Amino acid sequence: MELEDKETQVQKAKVLDDWLPITSSRNAKWWYSAFHNVTAMVGAGVLSLPYAMSHLGWGPGITVMILSWIITLYTLWQMVEMHEMPDRAPGKRFDRYHELGQHAFGDKLGLWIVVPQQLIVEVGVDIVYMVTGGKSLKKFHDLVCPDCSNIRLSYFIMIFASIHFVLAQLPNFNSISGVSLAAAVMSLSYSTIAWAASGAKGKQPEVHYDLTGKNNADNVFNFFNALGDVAFAYAGHNVVLEIQATIPSSPDKPSKKPMWKGVIVAYIIVAICYLPVAFVGYYVFGNNVDDNILITLEKPKWLIAAANMFVVIHVIGSYQIYAMPVFDMIETVLVKKLDLPPGIALRLIARSLYVAFTMIVAICIPFFGGLLGFFGGFVFAPTTYFLPCIMWLAIKKPKRFGLSWSINWICIILGTMLMILAPIGGLRSIILSAKSYKFFS
Repeated sequence: MELEDKETQVQKAKVLDDWLPITSSRNAKWWYSAFHNVTAMVGAGVLSLPYAMSHLGWGPGITVMILSWIITLYTLWQMVEMHEMPDRAPGKRFDRYHELGQHAFGDKLGLWIVVPQQLIVEVGVDIVYMVTGGKSLKKFHDLVCPDCSNIRLSYFIMIFASIHFVLAQLPNFNSISGVSLAAAVMSLSYSTIAWAASGAKGKQPEVHYDLTGKNNADNVFNFFNALGDVAFAYAGHNVVLEIQATIPSSPDKPSKKPMWKGVIVAYIIVAICYLPVAFVGYYVFGNNVDDNILITLEKPKWLIAAANMFVVIHVIGSYQIYAMPVFDMIETVLVKKLDLPPGIALRLIARSLYVAFTMIVAICIPFFGGLLGFFGGFVFAPTTYFLPCIMWLAIKKPKRFGLSWSINWICIILGTMLMILAPIGGLRSIILSAKSYKFFS
């Protein structure tokens, strides 16, 4: 009897795995991993990197940008390596970030450590992308048709959301690979437009590289805020195990090889997108740069309009990449805990409600980016900069004071400092802007 029950449970689990978005399709190629990672990593936040540089200054700015690139590539490598560990968990794939957390910290504690942080990142990013998509559509409309009547941002956010009500019904990562590829190409395109158009303008006559604060306290808080902006730019770790779960794996051909190949290509593209935009934008405009370099550029009008449209196409793909693990969590809870039958109806209602929720929050508080600078420090820094290191120490147990042990502890210390300092700057910028905030603006 007990054996039958166990068999039934195994059968049920297999049916659920074959239906859930993360595990239903495992036939991805290495290049899927490349463009999924680019789409997840290179957000429209790349356009605010010159502004972050203006708060950091040349020396610290270059150091923070390059150090972040190195540390996050290292922690991403750790996650790819830990996706399968034949020596520690034979035959097991950690398809989700929280499953790896549970293996490292225990079933209950692992869930509590990882899931809240991962959800804040993924849902938060989706809300920001709702606002970004709406704003970029509005900018495109205003540039192409300056004489048209003014349309409120809320309506553009609704237009952007309407696309996602349809795309959210695509079942899994592999089915959104076309959308993701288009998004990755677009991120490279608008990043190139941003730095090439800046470079073509040449260094402006009134350029200064002094820090922009009125006093030392201002400069310190702006510095903290800029750290948050840079941390925000490297958020792809929250979906990396889920992306790797779509790649086939066998003992002689583990998934980590094609996955790592894709990650290397993605990280080269990330460097090509981030570093020229940050450094060329700051060199050309100095501390006069806006928090979105496309606003500073203004001309040629057609090029800036095109770049805004590229941003829209990119954040369509990014939204879906970050939404997929959330859909997976929602559908798991509905089927496992509430015993609802898996199928099209459940997917249609659950996913549409999620899209509607992110749309409503985006319309209510279109200044959410400022709030996320605050939350971002709390959750982006751990999930990207040091949680993988803690898991590595807990699972792999490297030799004390050895190279691996020391590198991990350095990353943990730097990540913890980032987690503490970035929200301080974010909170201050929220307080300063609060006077002009309006709900449903």
